Parts: sequence; C-alpha cells; structure tokens
Amino acid sequence: MWIREEVFLFLCKRYDLDIQFMGPIMTFVKFTPAVVEKKIITKKLNIQYEKSLDLLSYDLNNDTLGNVAKEITKQSGKNIIYSPDLMNKTVSGFMQGATFNSALEKLAFANDMKVTKTDDDFYVFEKKQAIAAQNPNQGSSSNNSFGSLSGTKKDDKNTGIVVKDGLISMDVQNTPIADIVSAVSKQLDKNYFLFNDLKGNTTLKVVDAPYDEFLKLLFNGTDLTFKKDGSVYLFGDRNLEGLRLSKLITLKNRTIEKIIDFIPAELKKGIELKVFEDMNGIIVSGSQPRINELEAFLRQIDVVVPMVHIEVIIADVRKSNSLSAGISMGLGTGTNTTGGSLLPDYNISLNSKSINNLISGINGFGVINLGNVTPNFYLNLKAMESNGILKLRSTPQIATLNGHEAKLSVGQTQYYLEVNNNLVNQANTQQNILQTQNWKAVNADLSVTIDPQVSGDEQITMTINVKQSSFTERVSNTAPPGTINRDFQSLVRVKNGEMIMLGGLEENQVNNSGSGLPLLSRIPILKWIFGNRTKSKSENKLTIFIKPTVIYN
Repeated sequence: MWIREEVFLFLCKRYDLDIQFMGPIMTFVKFTPAVVEKKIITKKLNIQYEKSLDLLSYDLNNDTLGNVAKEITKQSGKNIIYSPDLMNKTVSGFMQGATFNSALEKLAFANDMKVTKTDDDFYVFEKKQAIAAQNPNQGSSSNNSFGSLSGTKKDDKNTGIVVKDGLISMDVQNTPIADIVSAVSKQLDKNYFLFNDLKGNTTLKVVDAPYDEFLKLLFNGTDLTFKKDGSVYLFGDRNLEGLRLSKLITLKNRTIEKIIDFIPAELKKGIELKVFEDMNGIIVSGSQPRINELEAFLRQIDVVVPMVHIEVIIADVRKSNSLSAGISMGLGTGTNTTGGSLLPDYNISLNSKSINNLISGINGFGVINLGNVTPNFYLNLKAMESNGILKLRSTPQIATLNGHEAKLSVGQTQYYLEVNNNLVNQANTQQNILQTQNWKAVNADLSVTIDPQVSGDEQITMTINVKQSSFTERVSNTAPPGTINRDFQSLVRVKNGEMIMLGGLEENQVNNSGSGLPLLSRIPILKWIFGNRTKSKSENKLTIFIKPTVIYN
C-alpha cells in the first residue's frame, strides 16, 4: 500500500494531475491551480499645487498617468484628459515650484507625450506619433519641443508686451496704463474690477515678472494702486474706500516708544499712524503699497537691541605720614604742674621743681655745677609720629541698553547751622534784633555716568564721566565742612568683555615747617633741640576700572 501511494504521487507531479475521491473510487483529472486574488495597494502620489501662485510640484516614479491626472485635477481644479490607451501608461518626473503650464509640458516631454490646451481650458495628453499623423505637413522646426502650452503670446496692439509661462516681459514707452493692464490681464485670464479710470501713461521695462510684482512696478510713483480680493483684482486711486487698508504692525524686539519720530517723512505721506502701546505696535491706514513699504522699513529696524552690563571698580587709596618733635621752654605766669603722656606719643611738661630736681641729679656726677631755675620756668618735650593708610573700594554694577546712558551715584550729606540776624524797627523807635537759625545740607557724591555704543563687531565705545567729592575737617561744629572735588571725562573704545583702567587722579601734599632759635634751628640735629619741627606728607589716589559686557536676550 505504501508503494502504491508513492506511485500515485509521482504520476500526479510528473503529468500535472490531481486526484478526486468518491468513496473508494479515485479519479485522475487535470490539475487547476487556485486563483489568488491580488490585493491592490493604492500609492499616495507626491503632488502639491500652490493655488495663489499657480505653481505645481511633483515627484513621480512609475505612476500611472490616470492616477496622476486625477490627483492634479483634484488639487488644481483644472481638468486633464488623455487618450484611452494612455490610462495605464507609467510616467516619471520631478519638478519643484514651476508654473502649471510649464510643469505639464515638462512632464509630457519626459514621458514621450504631448500636451495641448483647448479653447475651453482642458489639458489633453496624447502620443507624439498620433499628433504627427494628424499634422503630416507641419515641419519639425515649427513644433514646440515641450508642447503647445508655453508658446509666446503677443498682443496685437502692444507688441512690446510678452507673456510666457505666466511671467510678463515688456518694453513700452509712454503707453497708457489702462491699455497695459487690459492687455496683460486678458492674456493671463485675470479677473479685475475698475473703481475709476486708470489715467496716465508710463514707460516701463521688465523681464519675467509675476503678475503681482508687475502691478507694483506699474503703479509705483502714481496715484493708482491695486488690491486682491479672492481671485479678483481691484484697481483705482489709492485714497478710494475699497482700496484702503488698515493694519496693526507690531514690533518684536524694540519698544514702540518714539518709534514714529524715526520714520522718514516720505514713508509717512498718505498714511495715518497711531501708536498702540498696549500691543507694542502702530495702527496704520492707507494704500497697501505704501503700508507695505512702511512695514518693510519697520521690520528692518526691528532688531534685537544689545544690553551692556558694566562692572565698575572704584579704588581710592589715601596715605598720610606726620612727624612732630622739639623742645620748648620759657617763663610762665604761674606755677606749672609736671605731666603729659609717654605712649603712644611723647609729650611731657616739666615745672621748675621737676627741672631743679633733675639738675641736682646731674650736678652730683661731674665737674659742672648747674644752678636752679626760677619758680615760673617750664620745659616741654614733644616727639610724635603718626602714619595712616585708608583704602576705599566699591564695586557697583549697572546695565543699560545700547545707546542709552547709565548713571550711578553714591553720596553723603552733612548739615551746618546758618544764623541770620535781622534788625527790626519798632513803632516807638526801638530797634530789636530778630535771629533765625537754619540747618543747611552739603552733599559729597561719587557719580559715574557711562553712555555705551556697541558696533557690529562688538566693539564698545563709551563716554565716561566721573565726579567725586569728599568732605574735609570743619572749622567749628556749626561751620560748613569743606569739600574736595575731583572729576574727569573720557571717550574710550574697548572689546566686549575687556577691562580698562581710568583715573589715576593723584594728590600729593608735603609740609615741612618748624620754629626755633635763629641759626641753631637750621643746623641738623641741633634744630630738634633748639626748636619745634613738623613734617607731614599725604597721598591720595583715585583709580577706576570698567569692564563692559554685551548681552543679547
């Protein structure tokens, strides 16, 4: 049984047979394979149509002409038909942003076809051989290699006007504007409406200009303008109601404050402007071309304004040194007492009793015998030296926008008493003095003013003004304090992030004075015994460090 089954299988495979069973009976028939239904997968076509500019883009790779024509018709609304034998013809091609007519011509040429446009605006795809058979007498030199859509159209009355592939070229002189608009709009099948007559002539030369750009050039410098409403173009004077435009132009990077003052006067002509601070913008009303020109200017100046962060280091160093020493003696009016200080300065006063005790001690040790001094005699010994160093350092930081002044001020206020005496005459010829007292203020300030200007390569030009004033000692408690003023101005240029040093205002003061016996007070060493000497020296130096940094937010 096993051998019989193998024989049957071999015969079926060898002679393409099949076995059917009916009970114990086997029937051999011709083998018919089962039909597998193929699943049709619809491919999404890469086709885009931009209606506003009448531009067609496609990327096709072995796609059927029927599907391509259907998709283009759905997107553009322009009917495309083809001969029945071309329905399943595969087409390939790539086009980016071409005019509709030109894109169809190139597609037909790349796939050995020809496309024509009928009088009722249908596009017909045919084989080249069929067209050649229909026109056997037409020479190849007169045929457009890309089809019959991109042929040159010329207006009979305006031979200087040429429309090709939706682009306008013309070279006219002193031609009525109305005739030009009528001729071009007719050839491009543009719908338009006239609010009034288009008066005036123009001389114009353009090459391959789109319709909207052509109208801007045509109406430039005239009182005419246009506006597009859907698919209809409106023509007329700029100040007509239907052609006026109101628009809010907002700024993104600058404040609207005082922006109107910077708009050139020519750009403001024929336009009403109103600042809208809540939206940081300007409400404009006027003709569309003038508004577009104004908006282009505002976009040009609406750039990010750099911020300048300024670090200021102010160093004020004051050094002082004084030396006072000497001996003074004389006769007083009364009995003096012995006293004084030993530290930190040496300042001793000796009366006659102390001096006589000192003389008695000296007389016991030598051959010299000094006599006593009178009771009113006194002696002062003085030796004192003082040194001082004062360092003041402040590090303020300020920030400002480019071209705007930044100012920093730190000050101190002191008061002094002012007394006024006024003489008042009474009715009984008596005179009284009326006294008034007022406390008045005196300020000592440190102020720094910096005006930065940032250039395109981030070089920073700064105008710097520094003023410093400080108080000196008062003559009395109620007298006004003296002040010392120092200021400088500078114009510098530095790179972004660099530090510069300014100032170095230095004040040096040296005082060397003394008193003593004639001649002896000039001899070294002896002048400190036979006189009083005072030497003082002071130095005061102001230095300012400035570091600007540009910040873009």
